[in-house]
Amino acid sequence: MSSRPSDRQPNRRPFRSNRPPGRPFRPALPSRAEKLRSAPAPEGSANWQKPWVQMKYFSYHPTIYPAMIRAASEDASPGQIVTVYDKEGQPFGHGFYNPPARVPLRMIHHGAEHIDEDYLTTLIHRAIDLRLNTLKLLDTTDAFRVIHSDGDSLSGLVVDKFGDTLSIEVHSLGIYERLPDWLPLLHERLGTKRAVIDVDPQIASIERMQVKPELSDAVRTVRIREHGVRYEVNFAEGHKTGFFCDQRENRLKFSKFTEGARVLDLCCYTGGFSVTAAVLGGAADVTGVDLDEKAIEQAKRNGNMNQAKIKWVHADSFAYARQMQQNAERWDAVILDPPKFVLDREGYDDGRRKYEDLNQLAISLVKPGGVFATCSCSGLVNLEDFERMVIKGAHRQQRKLQFLDQTGPGGDHPVMSNCPESRYLKVIWARVF
Repeated sequence: MSSRPSDRQPNRRPFRSNRPPGRPFRPALPSRAEKLRSAPAPEGSANWQKPWVQMKYFSYHPTIYPAMIRAASEDASPGQIVTVYDKEGQPFGHGFYNPPARVPLRMIHHGAEHIDEDYLTTLIHRAIDLRLNTLKLLDTTDAFRVIHSDGDSLSGLVVDKFGDTLSIEVHSLGIYERLPDWLPLLHERLGTKRAVIDVDPQIASIERMQVKPELSDAVRTVRIREHGVRYEVNFAEGHKTGFFCDQRENRLKFSKFTEGARVLDLCCYTGGFSVTAAVLGGAADVTGVDLDEKAIEQAKRNGNMNQAKIKWVHADSFAYARQMQQNAERWDAVILDPPKFVLDREGYDDGRRKYEDLNQLAISLVKPGGVFATCSCSGLVNLEDFERMVIKGAHRQQRKLQFLDQTGPGGDHPVMSNCPESRYLKVIWARVF
């Protein structure tokens, strides 16, 4: 029944709003899609390739935000590939369109030539060819990143291979709608059989995805190998896609400094650096510390699989390092790989202080002449700023750093020139004096 009496009722009562007294009436605002569709048709757009979107400003970046879009054709619907025109009305490229999303336009192609769905298949083949044919990753591991979102021109899609299983994260409606067609191709090229597909509920709500649980296989764990070291990946309890493939080459590099050494792995997660130091590096004594109890349990299993004798400590790394500092404990090699401390621009200063404090503590635990490797996975912190944070931590301890190297993720985490901020992982290598 209508809350307002109809005109046919003879004795109509005045309409009473449920709005609290004193609050002015505000009509519902049009949606973002309605605003774009109702925008005046740009001059010459009658001849444009439909569906289309016109940009308001020039940007070569793959992610286009609402304020950068001028108009969209009436037939441009969520999840479609649209032809993109620049502010002058010239063909600019193509992208996935989804007006309700925080990123309503994700560019997948730049250029005047027309593309179709086959172009997306070409991008997938190109990404796989890099890993299999150029990097030849299968020679050393069966765990690597297959598709790295903007780094492979497939914004909103992350695919990792773990043995016979694909671990997939989706952040885009256009990507999710096409996954059923892409999975057979991925399995055929990579020799995989199963897929674990993760869509964050908040992202699903924003992107208005209808998540289909049947797309994902019921896989809890899988075992992988990396440079001869074995690990178990737990999809049910692990972070991100289950295992940090981006540290693969850094784990191997760290093991080169650990022969006969006493090693400390702060924020060890599931023990990648610890196990590699013990198995490949020949470390005499290894301690791994992490606050995540489930991660420590997984680290123990990884150590046992490789018959590695490692001391695992379930503790907050700040508190543990502070206690070891008071105890005057020292290690020959220390690796520090904390979680992301800077989540957004508003939290930058707080995250900076955490990096400075934890690096200061970790550096105090390194023997004179010992090796210190420290990491940041905060995309909003660039290498130069991170280096300043680490230096500040060292100088507070009246220690000096002799820098040896600066590294990042392996080649399976490529970075496109139009999206340099996706180079998120930074690792600084130094001796401490």
